[in-house]
Amino acid sequence: MNNKSILLSAVVITKNEETRIAKCLESLGFCDEIIVVDNGSTDKTTDIAKRYNTSIERFTETDFSALRNFGKDKSKGIWILYVDADEIITKDLEKEIFQTIDPHPQSDNVNGYYLRRQNYYLGYKWPVQDKMQRLFVKDKLIRWKGKLHETAIIDGKMGVLTNPLIHNTHRTLEEMVAKTNEWSDFEAQLRFNAHHANIAWWRLIRVMMTGFFQSFMREGGWRMGTVGWIESLYQAFSMFITYAKLWELQRDEHVKKNT
Repeated sequence: MNNKSILLSAVVITKNEETRIAKCLESLGFCDEIIVVDNGSTDKTTDIAKRYNTSIERFTETDFSALRNFGKDKSKGIWILYVDADEIITKDLEKEIFQTIDPHPQSDNVNGYYLRRQNYYLGYKWPVQDKMQRLFVKDKLIRWKGKLHETAIIDGKMGVLTNPLIHNTHRTLEEMVAKTNEWSDFEAQLRFNAHHANIAWWRLIRVMMTGFFQSFMREGGWRMGTVGWIESLYQAFSMFITYAKLWELQRDEHVKKNT
């Protein structure tokens, strides 16, 4: 970096990402520090990460905010960049990040940035980008909150960068179903702990329709042909299985109370 007083740390959270971690870390070569927070990998993820200029920190936790806060505590940078193992920082985004943080105008009170994210489902570019909170002045990042869908709490305002990162998700149907089966357990438990209303048959239909409509209509899945149908039906399935598992938890509690 041109200004040696500015130090950029990248934090990457991993768990069994041996097939994707290399490309992610290669795209972060411009960072002064790369911290890999490994959440209990049993494959070769950490072995691959050691080939790069990384600091590997092991921390087993199901709370995503706790993982991100742990990474923040381990970082030394003035700025901190969060990247998932299935994401890649493009050269255009790298350049924009440098232009944003070096020098950084402190008077506008913008101390964090959303990064746009270009999703690829089953190898196909999705029509709509989303955006995630990812780049912060470290001292202005107060904390992350939320066990599964985490949100950053910062001192100041959030800006938005223009160039997107690449998100290679949902690569195979096997991966998609396995991911849903794992995280639907966690999400169903969170909703159960929050005393969600009892699940009736019509709620299952409603959440499936909501998931499909969001993906197929609002996000433009209808323009993607077969892939659009697969992804949108998958979103409906994902919503269904989460709420069906919630119903199961509620049923078990009811049986326990009445026996």
